[in-house]
Amino acid sequence: MTSTVPVEHIDPVNAQILSISEDKIQGFVREPFAEISQLSGIPLETVLQRIRAMLEAGTIRRVRQTLIAPNLADGALVAWQVPEEKLNSAFDFMFQQDPFSGHVVVRSTDQQTSGSEYRLWTTLKVPVGTSMADHCEILMRHTGCLKFKLMPARGIFALGVGHVRRKLIEPGDRIENSASMMPVHNVQLTDLEWRILLALKREFTPEEIAPHPWIARAAEAGVDPETFFSTAESLQSRKVIGRFSTFLEHVKPSQTGVRVTRFNALFHWAVPQGLEEKAGGEVGRHEILTHCYWREGGPDFKNVNIMSVAHGTEKDRVLAHKAAIDEHLKASGIPVLYTNVFWGGRSEIKPSEISPLIHKEWIARMRDSAPSA
Repeated sequence: MTSTVPVEHIDPVNAQILSISEDKIQGFVREPFAEISQLSGIPLETVLQRIRAMLEAGTIRRVRQTLIAPNLADGALVAWQVPEEKLNSAFDFMFQQDPFSGHVVVRSTDQQTSGSEYRLWTTLKVPVGTSMADHCEILMRHTGCLKFKLMPARGIFALGVGHVRRKLIEPGDRIENSASMMPVHNVQLTDLEWRILLALKREFTPEEIAPHPWIARAAEAGVDPETFFSTAESLQSRKVIGRFSTFLEHVKPSQTGVRVTRFNALFHWAVPQGLEEKAGGEVGRHEILTHCYWREGGPDFKNVNIMSVAHGTEKDRVLAHKAAIDEHLKASGIPVLYTNVFWGGRSEIKPSEISPLIHKEWIARMRDSAPSA
């Protein structure tokens, strides 16, 4: 029998749930679905039914506890120069064969400009103590990429999703105060903490969308529930735990052709040295942004140092948000030396692996195998 449960994000009840479940459950919560129910005003039974149905239909890509991975692993945004004829095969390899590459996006600019030759963009995370450059050299050998540029985060000003909630945001809408910069620092974990963390971050299956979801995960980690809870709460206090989130499929249309977004824009700004934290705080105030970082682009990207991401269904609307941020920087007395927009095309997203053991095994396997491209 065909299910009659609505599964599109535009259904009013689903939208009410998603406005909370996408990015409003911050940190570790012992009963995350009950929290979504309370904050959304939707009965728990309905919340469970709808999230389960949306996950099965592919409207929601994944449900999981996120981590603040920059504090667990060394990470960077990576821009790749790759011959046009190898672009798709390199994209496929990064997405399918490298568990440490998360976002994989083909990007372009509206006109040829500094950095336009970098068409493939990925996020990379590797365990602390290993080399991101060595990892990228291996990827170059297997994909035929010619050059890469590593851009680690120096600070984080905004990190969230909330695509449904952001549909209602007007250009220039921003929080009352400038965004605080979250510094990036490594946190060392014990074997027990790693075991609990790996159980904590695994994606939920539809069958796991139920009350008391962490009880089975505690058993998976080989600990009692209270040990699991207290360890997770300790990790949260050490800035390791992110939000509990339902991730919408925002790149591809749903089964009935409904899209969450159509345009994915990576905004670049270059501001004078010494103003990076102030500029990031002012940019990061704008509620349309899902990400905002201080990253150093270097000469290849005209020394940009503030980067952010916005999504929308209309290109002109996305550019209106960018123009409002530009105007706010000007009004705040922050000179912009250069700015640009890199538009996303083909895109795939998966959680980055961060396990040191899995990374060691991957490196050995890739070094021993023949190049794929």
